[in-house]
Amino acid sequence: MRLLGFGDNIVDRFLDRGLDYPGGNAVNVAVYARRAGAHAEYLGVFGDDELGGFLRRAIEDAGVRTQRSVVRAGESGVSSLRVIDGDRVFQGWNGGGVTVRHPVDLEDGREEYAASFDVVHSSVYSGTEAELARLRRHDVLVSFDLSSEPDFRTPEYLDRIGPSADLVLLSCAGLEEDEAFALLDDAVRRGAGLALGTRGTDGALVTDGSLRAAAPAQLVPEGTPVVDTMGCGDAFLAGFLVELHGTGWRRGRPPGASGLRAGLEAGAWAARDQCLVEGAFARGRPSTTPSAVGGR
Repeated sequence: MRLLGFGDNIVDRFLDRGLDYPGGNAVNVAVYARRAGAHAEYLGVFGDDELGGFLRRAIEDAGVRTQRSVVRAGESGVSSLRVIDGDRVFQGWNGGGVTVRHPVDLEDGREEYAASFDVVHSSVYSGTEAELARLRRHDVLVSFDLSSEPDFRTPEYLDRIGPSADLVLLSCAGLEEDEAFALLDDAVRRGAGLALGTRGTDGALVTDGSLRAAAPAQLVPEGTPVVDTMGCGDAFLAGFLVELHGTGWRRGRPPGASGLRAGLEAGAWAARDQCLVEGAFARGRPSTTPSAVGGR
């Protein structure tokens, strides 16, 4: 499978560790798909500051090409967080920098480039909503992370995204199974081909509006310390996408019940393994620049 991460990148600044790590939803899914055996590349905007160079080198070092990405004048996005009892707790961010202010588009041959992949993944943090319909013209599956924030699950936003998405991911942490399925069913009614819901240690759910599947989480073995939970949802999605595509999922060829269950199982194992990784995909370095979103 060939997957393109399309959109956001960011520096995850761990204030308690004094370390900067590369990250971003579109970046992470590409890196994790590569880890799962797919060919993966990343298309986005890098800032022309030193942190932008750090991000790009780290992504390339993870085996994900960035050759069609754009460099624009401005600062990189920085998100500050701390790890508390193994879980990452966000402290704030600088608005995402130039990557969010002037997001990547599909001009200058980038539409044809993106269309050469099997799956293109993007997110609410990428500023790519206006570009999704252009991808829909091509025989490429579109995956989109709707995150957990209420602003991104209003009828208006779902109506905007759903018709252009073959798969949407929603964080359903804290919801009972019937509540989560109601949310996923609504996303499908508004045009999404599949709706996937992750619920942390409560497992995950998926529906195409007709078939439903659920699977438990794979827990870290007792006695094995969780490093942090950064990127676990992205890892789940990447594992799910790679497995589902391998079972024959294509536009117009929906997966059956066995394919959905296999995808959920692959995602659960990928998320479990991610709990043992520092940051999104390691490659941390000492924070050498002042935090734009809080002191250390």
